[in-house]
Amino acid sequence: MRVRQLTTLLAVALSVACGDNSQTAVPIEKTSFAPALDVNLSQASKTPSGLYFRDITPGTGAVLANGQRVGMRYVGSFANGEEFDSNAPPKPIFSFTLGSGQVIKGWDLGLVGMKVGGRRQLIIPPSLGYGRDDYGPIPGNSVLVFVVDAVSAQ
Repeated sequence: MRVRQLTTLLAVALSVACGDNSQTAVPIEKTSFAPALDVNLSQASKTPSGLYFRDITPGTGAVLANGQRVGMRYVGSFANGEEFDSNAPPKPIFSFTLGSGQVIKGWDLGLVGMKVGGRRQLIIPPSLGYGRDDYGPIPGNSVLVFVVDAVSAQ
C-alpha cells in the first residue's frame, strides 16, 4: 500500500515538474479565428477526420494524388493570425511525396484532389497536426491554418 502511494506521489510530482501539457484541444468549430485569416467554416468542406478545406482559387492543372511528388508554397498560421512558418520566395518550393507521411497528416489528407495552380485553405485540428505536445514554436493542441499553393505534381 505504501509503495502505491509513493508511486502516485512521484507521478504527480514528475508531471508538475515536467510541465504537464494536458490541456484539452478546442474543437475547430469553437475556435476563434483572426479576421485576417478569412476562415469561413460554412464555405469549407469537412472530412470525416475533422479537417476543413476550402479552395480559394481552383487550379487547372494535374490533380494531386497520393504517391505523387508535389511542390508547394505555403503560409502556416495559428488561429490568432500569427504566422509560424512560410516558404514564400525567395525560399525554395517545398517538395514531398503526398500520402507518404513526410508531412503532417492534415497535409496528406487535405491536398488530395487539389489541382496544380490552385490555392487552398486547410484548417487542421491538433490530431492531424502536431498533437497535444509542443513542437518547436507550435504549442500543443494548436489548430493550424495553412494557405497552400500547388506548384507541381509528378
